[in-house]
Amino acid sequence: MKTAYLLAAFAPLVGALVAGLFGRRIGRANSHRVTILGVAISFAASLWTLSDVLAGNTFDGAVYTWASIAGLNIEVGFLIDTLSATMMCVVTFVSLMVHIYTIGYMADDPGYQRFFSYISLFTFSMMMLVMANNFMQLFFGWEAVGLVSYLLIGFWYTRPSAIYANLKAFVVNRVGDFGFVVGIGIVLAFFGTLDYGDTFALAPSLADRTYEFWPGASWSVITAACLFLFVGAMAKSAQFPLHVWLPDSMEGPTPISALIHAATMVTAGVFMIARMSPLYELSETALGVVITIGAITALFLGLVGVVQNDIKRIIAYSTISQLGYMTVALGASAYSVGIFHLMTHAFFKALLFLAAGSVIIAMHHDQDIRNMGGLRRYMPITWLTTLVGSLALIATPFFSGFYSKDLIIEAAGAAEVPGAGFAYFAVLASVFVTSLYTFRMYFLVFHGEPRWGRQAHGAHGAAHAPAASDDDPHAHEHHGLAAGERPHESPWVVTLPLVLLAIPSAIIGIFTVGPMLFGGFFDESIFVDPRHPAMAELAEHFHGWLQMALHAVATPAFWLALAGVVVAWYAYLVNPAFPAAVQRGLAPIYRLLDNKYYLDRINEVVFAGGARAIGRGLWRGGDQALIDGVAIDGSARLVGWFSGVLRLVQTGRLNSYAITMIVGVALLLLFVVMPLVRR
Repeated sequence: MKTAYLLAAFAPLVGALVAGLFGRRIGRANSHRVTILGVAISFAASLWTLSDVLAGNTFDGAVYTWASIAGLNIEVGFLIDTLSATMMCVVTFVSLMVHIYTIGYMADDPGYQRFFSYISLFTFSMMMLVMANNFMQLFFGWEAVGLVSYLLIGFWYTRPSAIYANLKAFVVNRVGDFGFVVGIGIVLAFFGTLDYGDTFALAPSLADRTYEFWPGASWSVITAACLFLFVGAMAKSAQFPLHVWLPDSMEGPTPISALIHAATMVTAGVFMIARMSPLYELSETALGVVITIGAITALFLGLVGVVQNDIKRIIAYSTISQLGYMTVALGASAYSVGIFHLMTHAFFKALLFLAAGSVIIAMHHDQDIRNMGGLRRYMPITWLTTLVGSLALIATPFFSGFYSKDLIIEAAGAAEVPGAGFAYFAVLASVFVTSLYTFRMYFLVFHGEPRWGRQAHGAHGAAHAPAASDDDPHAHEHHGLAAGERPHESPWVVTLPLVLLAIPSAIIGIFTVGPMLFGGFFDESIFVDPRHPAMAELAEHFHGWLQMALHAVATPAFWLALAGVVVAWYAYLVNPAFPAAVQRGLAPIYRLLDNKYYLDRINEVVFAGGARAIGRGLWRGGDQALIDGVAIDGSARLVGWFSGVLRLVQTGRLNSYAITMIVGVALLLLFVVMPLVRR
């Protein structure tokens, strides 16, 4: 099976290299063919791997030793079990759909070959991350997906907004990566290994080990390692307050939003914590922090989505909120439920992002939902698939998101770690919020009277249009439909991935909820301490997918979701004046949400501004005053002053030298004679 593992990991890399290095020579069509072929091979190999794992064959070993330093082996190794095989299939399937979709979406872009090379390289990086069996390879994949996401977010690199967004993503992720590296360093220092298997085997013996990291502060080694690793996950998986990069990353092309921000990179932190379950299960403190941060993210970042008007940013804040749900599941020790939601979310959120891209194409790249409306009649496939994705997102019974999201709520209610009570309230309240912003977007885009046409939005639409660039194929065209122009359905290369993603979004939960969560699917790859009762309680109350869906009408989550749909229907279709009245009545709250809790401003003024102020202080006080003023210019002035003194006696005139010699001899005699006179 090593052949399948190697094909799964490296086939996308081959496609990326061919398209990236020889794209101009082989042409646009061959570039997308070779990259799609590479990802298709990877997907087929991932399915082969999953079937082999389900047959009871797992693998944990090195395939290449890169270096050996003082007994520490740095290796390329694979850990193939149900967790990694599931992630491999999800990553490659969504990536394949995005590759096909990109043919239509980026058809007129001059960077066509470069884009296919980047997304294929991203797929390779993600595969190396999820297949790793050691922390060093995990870190390689972790940094590689961060690098490629930087390139993809700033793909239209002559747009100032895109450059700002990719730099923001890069800097925020470096903050998280600092914590991630410290966590790996703690593991290496105290466990003496970077191998997962060895680390997990040693973990129980170090459960009570403490270390005084600074005087007077003695910390559990396991807790410290878990918390620092979680800092990395907070940035990568956009958890509060390190989420600020993800909404701005919508400046990248829409296929990137689906690939990076729905199914792959942002879920890397969730996957990492699930993989590290043998460590996290030994620290109540770490689990409490994880569940609390996840709850804050799920509720408060979901609320920001309610006031957004850019179609991609609404889905971006939805992604952040759903990542909070996954993190809550991890903190409740329901790791398998978190991974299950990761899988279902990958399908319906990728579907929503790609459907948004289809709408954006039809609207000539106007992304403001206030300039849309009535598109159902013109884009039936996009409308229907968006409805499927929306129903899955709000956890409608029988749809995939229902089974994973409902179980996360129940897991939060059953958890006993610190912060579990708040987490249960947050994820339950977020059900209403999710339903409200999802169907607000859905109704404003596809129903009601058309609000598009150049006269419909005028300057308002232009204000929300992205900045144009020479590298953007839409740089010199109007953003939005002209008066009298009609939208139309996207080509088949765009709509086919929508249909293929809509199918699992609708039904995959039915077929997988029982086997994956309560059939021992993750028993060999995820460890849950018996002291944490959430999964046991969920298993006790689960009696099959049908009964779970039928029982939904007796749960508060169902009625909260329905209430969100009804409120959105009334506010945006029946009584359009209602939202404005609410906005006026709740003006302070609206301003707070519209400014995203002022976190961007705080980052700019306090952290970025503080860093600049420190830099200016070091420049003026250290560089200019101390180094230049004292050490360099000061030493030069001292030499100049001393030289000036010497010039007073070094005149070059013989009579001056003669007088000086006479005076010197007189002084010398004085010093010699005076002691004799005193005697």
